[in-house]
Amino acid sequence: MKPERTSKIIHLIEKQINEIEELKKLECWSPSFKAWKRKTAALLERIFGEDSRQLKDFEEISYSPGIISNLTPESEFQKRYIRGWEDAEAILRSITEELLEFQGIGNLEEKSANAVKDLERIFDRFHQVARQLRNRREGRPTLDVNDEYDVQDLLHALLRLFFDDIRPEEWTPSYAGGSARMDFLLKNEKIVVEVKKTRDNLAEKQIGDQLIQDIARYKAHPDCDHLVCFVYDPEGKIGNPRGLEADLSQEGEGFKTSVYVRP
Repeated sequence: MKPERTSKIIHLIEKQINEIEELKKLECWSPSFKAWKRKTAALLERIFGEDSRQLKDFEEISYSPGIISNLTPESEFQKRYIRGWEDAEAILRSITEELLEFQGIGNLEEKSANAVKDLERIFDRFHQVARQLRNRREGRPTLDVNDEYDVQDLLHALLRLFFDDIRPEEWTPSYAGGSARMDFLLKNEKIVVEVKKTRDNLAEKQIGDQLIQDIARYKAHPDCDHLVCFVYDPEGKIGNPRGLEADLSQEGEGFKTSVYVRP
């Protein structure tokens, strides 16, 4: 949820909260109370949905005694009515606090989603950029993308178009008795970008085996919530690229893996 929308929602809920003190002074079940209760319920339903916990908690508030008889004094009705208002205020304030507290989480998720879109744009055009670099005027020196290191160098330059904090060659935590270097860590986005390039002895099966090991290793990294694997396959050595992507892309609790095979 965007900060502007969160602020607007909090403002609307606080407006309902600010009316409670005056409404408490009115008679039980006055028209003003009914209008306030209906408007607040409609607001919560519009914001969170008709099956939301927020709306359910609000609608379960009781403003009258649970057990009523001819002997129930008027003061008991008034007491329960005031307690109902207090419960309503507590629930609405709790909702605004949750919105403020979880806003940062929502922003991080949105930022990560936007980062993935930027990465996809880079991967989709990587091959075009690599080919263009080979066609320089007057025989000027260029970058031939012949191996994995060449892919890393060109990708690093392209990442600079979208990301500020790029940490190449970071060490991963120890896994299965050893540690290894990751290719790129996007620390602010909590994304690791791992690069592979197919060759004669590194085709579909070998790439798949390596990525399975990478996934297990990066799950232990404190700055990695999302592993993005870019497999550059200019010669088409992978027979079923979409199948490899589908088999290895996965999402679990607190960790996601996305695989992109291009071109």
